[in-house]
Amino acid sequence: MEEENKLQFPSLPAITEDLLDWAYPMRRDMQEILPGLFLGPYSAAMKSKLPILEAQGITHVVCVRQDIEANFIKPNFAHTFRYLVLDIADNPVENIIRFFPSTKEFIDGCLATGGKDARTFVKSRRTKCMFLINIIFCLVPAGKVLVHGNAGISRSAALVIAYLMETFGMKYRDAFSHVQERRFCINPNVGFVHQLQEYEAIYLAKLTIKMMSPMQLGRSFSLQAGMQGSRKRSLEEDDDFGAMQVTASQNG
Repeated sequence: MEEENKLQFPSLPAITEDLLDWAYPMRRDMQEILPGLFLGPYSAAMKSKLPILEAQGITHVVCVRQDIEANFIKPNFAHTFRYLVLDIADNPVENIIRFFPSTKEFIDGCLATGGKDARTFVKSRRTKCMFLINIIFCLVPAGKVLVHGNAGISRSAALVIAYLMETFGMKYRDAFSHVQERRFCINPNVGFVHQLQEYEAIYLAKLTIKMMSPMQLGRSFSLQAGMQGSRKRSLEEDDDFGAMQVTASQNG
């Protein structure tokens, strides 16, 4: 039973290009963390950078900003790329875990189905012609996504680290090291670090439940209910025994 529910993760893909020696000015550019997944600052997604983004094959952008930053951190290419805009404060008390699932879904969708043509695929899925769906799916090229905040150091880095953890079954420290090897300047705030460390148990539990069959889930819940019932009976028996002792002492 344990073998059936053992989680299996894909291997971390390697980038064919050699890692460059980090230089301070590189913090203003985006770096490829995984094939098709880039991390960088807002300066890498400004209007003047459109030719570079198109040359890299970017199709999707995750734009991380706080509401007070909305005036200068903008989705500049909404008609060219598909955007996911997240309102996240770079604050240790910010609950960033709640954004991990939507970010993963967005990145997975990008890497699996590509950019503009993916919209055609989504619409075509509503038809009953599975043959047509499969043809369209095969023809859609994989996309590339840029995840950026303001500096590309804390919030956006935390999102990318969480993506690596859940996608490839990595521990926080290993995922952090992988990202830092490619973008040396990352530095998630202490609150984000604690949440990322906690996230390992969360995503593992979530994936384990997804893998369990309805029968296994039912058995698990039955066992829990049985344990609770047993505890309840034990407490009731203790109460009855206590009442008997009180009555005996009164009668004595």
